[in-house]
Amino acid sequence: MELHFRKYHGLGNDYLVIDPNTQDVDLTPDSIRLICHRNYGVGSDGILYGPLKAGKFHKVRIFNPDGSEAEKSGNGLRIFAKYLFENKYVAGKVFDIETLGGTVKVQIMDESASLIKIQMGKVSFLSRDIPVKGPEREVVNEELEINQVKYRVTCLSIGNPHCVIPVEEIGEQKAKDLGPYVENHRMFPNRINMQLLKPIDRSNIEIRIWERGAGYTLASGSSSCAAAAAAHRLGLVDKTVNVKMPGGSLLIEIGRNEQIYMTGPVEGVFEGRFHPDLAEKISRT
Repeated sequence: MELHFRKYHGLGNDYLVIDPNTQDVDLTPDSIRLICHRNYGVGSDGILYGPLKAGKFHKVRIFNPDGSEAEKSGNGLRIFAKYLFENKYVAGKVFDIETLGGTVKVQIMDESASLIKIQMGKVSFLSRDIPVKGPEREVVNEELEINQVKYRVTCLSIGNPHCVIPVEEIGEQKAKDLGPYVENHRMFPNRINMQLLKPIDRSNIEIRIWERGAGYTLASGSSSCAAAAAAHRLGLVDKTVNVKMPGGSLLIEIGRNEQIYMTGPVEGVFEGRFHPDLAEKISRT
């Protein structure tokens, strides 16, 4: 069987789009892990499977490279929005996409869909929404022991869970050292994404990211939203924040009622088909 795909990236965070309207493929955790593997497969930070019909909206399923399913991905949603626009699944520049973590509103900002703004949804710091174990509360500037060291953390949901840790110095190795312990901490029953946060000034922050199910990543849209929202709640920044990451920067705006808006670039990389050898392995998994 022939299986086709397209590959895009948002600030170095790369995804494959597999369209069930043109491909007959049943994705399993094993096949997802194989496809995303950077040595044995095509290689990516995840798979965007869609569009699927969800009432009047187009729906996307977002899979992590470990085979698990994510509720939401900011970079993934910008990529999927570009795919819908390029392939004329949508008629205009403003439309909705349904995700496991809720519906988002998309605005295409230019003619080539290389700059996209997304209303990511409403932030919640409530423990039950994230979720975080313990009594019901807002998890803001709370002490958490991570690998025998105590940190102050702020946790929140924007349709998917995040743990933001302000630190004086950030770096790739620190994120890789802390990330696995935070992701799988006993306080987070559904696991969690981690952001190390360094405020720069009232309009700029820098973060490093460990993504649940993916590991260290160059950039993340939902992580940028979470870090900006946490920094604002802690009084460190204003409502418009540039979030700097190794892959580049995203503009995050905090609107009324904790609604979060994200604006950033997306680029196509290539399109192709799986070699028959890989396609056969996928069919057997």
